[in-house]
Amino acid sequence: MTSGRGGDAAPLLRRLPSFTLVQLRYFAAAVEHGSMTAASRELVVSQSAISTAIAQLEKELGVTLVLRHHSRGLALTEAGRAFHAELRPFLAHSQELADVAMNAGQKLVGDLTVGCFATLAPFRLPRILAASRERYPEVHVHVLEAEHAELKRALRAGECEVALAYGYDLEDDLVATPVGSAPPYVLVAEDHRLAHRSDVELRELADDPMVLLDLPHSADYFVSLFLERGIEPQIRHRSKGFETVRALVAAGEGFAVLNQQPAHRLTYAGRSLVTLSIKDRIAPLDVVLVRARGARATRKAEAFMRLCRDSYRSSE
Repeated sequence: MTSGRGGDAAPLLRRLPSFTLVQLRYFAAAVEHGSMTAASRELVVSQSAISTAIAQLEKELGVTLVLRHHSRGLALTEAGRAFHAELRPFLAHSQELADVAMNAGQKLVGDLTVGCFATLAPFRLPRILAASRERYPEVHVHVLEAEHAELKRALRAGECEVALAYGYDLEDDLVATPVGSAPPYVLVAEDHRLAHRSDVELRELADDPMVLLDLPHSADYFVSLFLERGIEPQIRHRSKGFETVRALVAAGEGFAVLNQQPAHRLTYAGRSLVTLSIKDRIAPLDVVLVRARGARATRKAEAFMRLCRDSYRSSE
């Protein structure tokens, strides 16, 4: 007679689904590429292998995961959407499990994809990636440099494990851990009427033209700093390029409000800029590490997050 615990194991194992990692990988690829044909090209297998794997997966689960449209590719069913949402973290952890086994838990190896907000990347990524290469030489970090909305989409799709971003507009399905802050400041040309000052109140710029960093959410944030004080900013130029904004300011086209400060005052064209602190009481933007809620971080992601925290701590 078996013990109570051992007696429960066999029925439990019989209830577990018998799908394979290959079937899961083929399903994920078909969904993310929009068709079995595109997935077969990416995985270098036949289209019939993809189709058969998905059919076997559906049979094992007892549900329809995808609707096959010859002219429009694949469409996920409600069950398919729910299944796919949980699948990417599962596949990431299967790779982590293999890495641990191959290295007996001694060191970190393998690929890691992380996200980084576009304007944070040039200021933080070089130091973080250099530290990662020094401490974990066998971890290959791939970076998705993007705007806020794209980073959120990638986290939800499992295309990156963690993202370094600003702590605004994050829904409940995303978890943010603060690692630093980014206070706003005013940028003016060296011959601007306020360039001799060390700080400024925003109302002093009410009649000056503004050069706006026109990125989603960032632009709204910068404009809101004025609107909250009853000031309508006089926007002369909009640009999605951080360095373009700096160049326009240096050329006398207006002032700008930014959060990240380069180590030098020069633009690409060699003109000089002056930074002014803002006297108004304004809370700085939080810089955060963002993950999908419920997705357990792999050891590689945890190591990367420690490096991010170290980077901000060392610059305080």
